[in-house]
Amino acid sequence: MDSIKQVGQYLINNADSISLEMMKLSLEKLELEFPEELINQSVKANAEFLVLLAESFNESDENAAQKLIEWGKKYGEQQASMLSQLSALIKPYADNRLTFIKRITQISIDHNLTTENVVAINNRVSYLMDVSMIETIFAYEAYRDELMKERQREINELSAPIVPIQQGISVLPLIGVIDYPRVQHLLNNVLPGISLIDTEHLIIDFSGILTIDTEVAQHIFTIHNVLKLLGIHVMFTGIRPNLSMAVVQAGIDFTAFNTFGSVKQAIESIK
Repeated sequence: MDSIKQVGQYLINNADSISLEMMKLSLEKLELEFPEELINQSVKANAEFLVLLAESFNESDENAAQKLIEWGKKYGEQQASMLSQLSALIKPYADNRLTFIKRITQISIDHNLTTENVVAINNRVSYLMDVSMIETIFAYEAYRDELMKERQREINELSAPIVPIQQGISVLPLIGVIDYPRVQHLLNNVLPGISLIDTEHLIIDFSGILTIDTEVAQHIFTIHNVLKLLGIHVMFTGIRPNLSMAVVQAGIDFTAFNTFGSVKQAIESIK
């Protein structure tokens, strides 16, 4: 046990130099190019990993893993933000593991550890590296999911603008795929802004809609009732056959709405 403690203390005292040495070896084997900031961050993270590893020699796998999970959350999102693909994160993993084990095995041998103790330390290295990789992947997925949500919010704002075209007349062109999140965006963010632009007639144009299901069709036409309560005259234009089928399947009474083939026809009807 004293020998294992000596190895642990050696790792703590030399964590920075060992981490830098292993990073250089890893980069020589890889054909990928990494940002300098990511390399420096990885050297720092690996040094901290070595310290956590050394401190875990007297702890159970569960306790060691818990501390590593808390540490992993610190770097996972930062790494995810610097890498465009998950493959760039995973590809170096096997080589990094081998480099770590080889170096720590040599350190253990230099400190005259028994074969049993060398195996125990290497098992701990493998276990903690697996935990670290899993947490990093979780952090990557969480970061990417949030990034996609943010981009979707931006797309929603750009794809459903209210466009004033004449005094008292505005057009709401719907573009792309209408799903539940976009309907919620319309209800919560777009419709409240109508009262700010002095609109008496609103033309909702469906010409740019690609697909829509019956449930969403029901929500879309609920918008009509909301606007009617606000005293706004609503007209629908550009309704394609596939949208008409979705409306019928949703059980919506199509005759209750003012519909036109084009925005131009709707404007002429107002005049």
